[in-house]
Amino acid sequence: MSVPARAYLSIGEVLGKLRGDFPDITISKIRFLESEGLIDPQRTPSGYRKFTSVDLDRLRYVLAAQRDQYLPLRVIKENLDALDRGLEPAQSGSHAVPRVSLASVDGELAPSHFATQSDLRLSRSELLESSELSEEQLVELESFGLITIRGRYYDADALAVARTVSAISAFGIEPRHLRSFKTAADREIGLVEQVITPLMNQKSSDAKARAEEVANELASLSVKLHAALVRAGLHRAK
Repeated sequence: MSVPARAYLSIGEVLGKLRGDFPDITISKIRFLESEGLIDPQRTPSGYRKFTSVDLDRLRYVLAAQRDQYLPLRVIKENLDALDRGLEPAQSGSHAVPRVSLASVDGELAPSHFATQSDLRLSRSELLESSELSEEQLVELESFGLITIRGRYYDADALAVARTVSAISAFGIEPRHLRSFKTAADREIGLVEQVITPLMNQKSSDAKARAEEVANELASLSVKLHAALVRAGLHRAK
């Protein structure tokens, strides 16, 4: 029977894993990078550091950026912040800004090195640049509830809506024309919630996972139904 890998590494084990690629690495250097906010390992009750695989990847990134690109810690920290928010770090240049990873045909975002799609967080300027919306369009979309900000940032859903509206606007359709989409979506959400609420109220350990699975399936089916109804209506209009 194989023994599962431990979830955490000690600072000595991290040192051992890094020395093959970075012979000059020391425990003092790792502690210094922590003090600069580039890594944030957890602590045991007795105060010892415990590192995850993500901490190890971050250390590799920092050390490689210093060695290969001669980047100062300030720039490396900005790059890590971009990666943590699901963005690609800015290229060199005074006006460079982080950008969103390329999206698939369905608008799903490719995860960055340290973040998943659900981690995507965009500032207002980043959302505008990534979607090519104007400030006026975004203000209007927010007033109609089509886009909402969560705390300080916009998420992947906001970006998907913004990009779609930006594409639609090329046909002369304005955000105010899209309020009916929000109304229809709210009704569909209500139907899905009616189905999954009983699952969410169950006490079994897999009830939540099952509810998420059902919600995703129903969401996909509702999109297909909506598209089919629109196509059918357009065919009848010809």
